Amino acid sequence: MHKGIVVKIALGPIQYYWSRNEVVTFYGKMAESAAQIVYLGETVCSRRHELRLPDWLDIAKDLKACGKEVVLSTQTLLEAESDLKTLRKIAANETFTVEANDMGAVHCLQGQNFVAGPFLNLFSTPSLELLVKQGAMRWVMPLEMGQAGLASILADKQFPVETEVFAYGRLPLAFSARCFTARNRNLPKDNCQYVCMEHPDGLMMKTRESQPFLVLNGIQTQSALVYNLLAELDGMRETGVDIVRISPQWRDTDRIVELYDAVINHRMSVADAMAQIEPLMPEKGCNGYWHGKPGLEQVAA
Repeated sequence: MHKGIVVKIALGPIQYYWSRNEVVTFYGKMAESAAQIVYLGETVCSRRHELRLPDWLDIAKDLKACGKEVVLSTQTLLEAESDLKTLRKIAANETFTVEANDMGAVHCLQGQNFVAGPFLNLFSTPSLELLVKQGAMRWVMPLEMGQAGLASILADKQFPVETEVFAYGRLPLAFSARCFTARNRNLPKDNCQYVCMEHPDGLMMKTRESQPFLVLNGIQTQSALVYNLLAELDGMRETGVDIVRISPQWRDTDRIVELYDAVINHRMSVADAMAQIEPLMPEKGCNGYWHGKPGLEQVAA
């Protein structure tokens, strides 16, 4: 019954630390892309200071003028009063919807429409309903949830809410009070010298057998492999997914968006799109979580 659903493309917040000029140039390209929704803001580390909230708001206004739906994303791990002040300012803005990435943000946004981010860990219909009653008009499925779990929630829900799925990019698996990228350079977190900027797609960790293991991104730990659900778009549509999220990478994000759009709108076959997307990925793909398997597995379509 969901076959007629229109699947939109959302561009998630940049997870890495890029220079101001690189960020501005990136969103200039994205303004012309097929992504209908754009999430903006620093979600990983408040020490990343190339852009402050006024800068993000300027970019948001430009993207809105280009017809994009803009959402301001909040930081996932709050550690200081300054982080709380920024959160309150984001929540108090009267122009853009906010994505809440921790329960403190949900508290600040009570009475407003907001997006329940993937780190709120909504794994059941009652927990999702609780957030909808708080004002959530959209939720992003937890990264570890599979299609079966999602289908169960969507079949049980008796309330309107948009469903978004993280469909492409390195998976953010954990956050820590420690900065592992700085630790790799024997630097303390408070004097990290912003070494994250030297790794625009994160810092790869490999096993002793030289196999990709994890990626360090400041206080965030990511999957080494790239989560890619391009071949699962028909299944997502049938399950009832409204929006697929593409997480920005250092190069070729515009092309990734094009390929997803081409498959969604039946301008290209899945096989052709997969053949074209693989050379653009910084590492091999995986899709295990979607199929109820270990996340690093690649299940054939």
